[in-house]
Amino acid sequence: MRRLFQVLLAMAVVGGGLVIAVLVWGLNEYTKPGPLAAEKTVIIPKGKGVAAISGLLADAGIIDNPLVFQVGVRFEKAANQLRAGEFAFSPAISIEGVVTLLRSGETVVRRITIPEGLTSHQVIELLNEADGLEGRIDHRVREGTLLPETYHYSYGDSRIDLLARMKTAMDNTVEELWVKRAPDIPLKTPEEAVILASIVEEETSKPGERKRVAAVFYNRMNKGMRLQSDPTVAYGITNGDGPLPRPLTRADLQKPSPYNTYVIDGLPPRPIANPGRKALKAVMNPAKSDDFYFVADGSGGHAFARNLKEHNQNVSRWRKLQKNSDSR
Repeated sequence: MRRLFQVLLAMAVVGGGLVIAVLVWGLNEYTKPGPLAAEKTVIIPKGKGVAAISGLLADAGIIDNPLVFQVGVRFEKAANQLRAGEFAFSPAISIEGVVTLLRSGETVVRRITIPEGLTSHQVIELLNEADGLEGRIDHRVREGTLLPETYHYSYGDSRIDLLARMKTAMDNTVEELWVKRAPDIPLKTPEEAVILASIVEEETSKPGERKRVAAVFYNRMNKGMRLQSDPTVAYGITNGDGPLPRPLTRADLQKPSPYNTYVIDGLPPRPIANPGRKALKAVMNPAKSDDFYFVADGSGGHAFARNLKEHNQNVSRWRKLQKNSDSR
């Protein structure tokens, strides 16, 4: 802006009164508050020249004098510095302010939240539906390799690049927590930890239960008992394409499948979802517990039991709650 003022001053000295009046008017137009009444977001496409950008801004009501914008950009030597992207323009922003913002490259920060416990297929569906990202993901991604959390991005970013960020975040999180794991957990590899964390993630949505649910599975593993986790059975039926649209049946629990933990010993071959950091942490450092069983308690949580007798009592209470609820 200082250079522009110096140039205008020099031209005014040479040109006389009329030129002075024009230049003063132009400088006022360049720096005065603009016509925008409320904050507005505008996308500046890649490859647009100064004239095209000025027209786009005028059509959006950001500026009211495209010619002054163009002249100002030339005097500021900013023609090759205007950035593409999604910009948020504040109310009454001047043309000078618009040029400064476009030169800064401070684009709008968008965000996408990946909930804990989604399958990779579901995560990819969210990414493909997210507005403002480029490209499409058409391939399947290994289960348990994407970290659920909130990711920030800018308009025009690549979906593939964002997917890679999710993979890196999961790798780094698992590596960090694996080093700090309890020394007595019966797991041999970080991959096994992710598998069990995905089961814990699907079994409970209550943060305070995760460590206790993990302890139940470890107690069963140490005793040579099967995990008997319903979510693993459901995953074997749906292959991770989405939630099972019906309750599990007795036949489902008896049907052979690599994911049916009522039939197989130990862990399934791969994760059944993408666990979040808290579920991973719970599996790496479980609670100290003598529990071997748990069942829904009707309040969104679970009733835990140390032996089969206690468990059967909890199951009986749960079934009564279900019956009373169905009869209403």
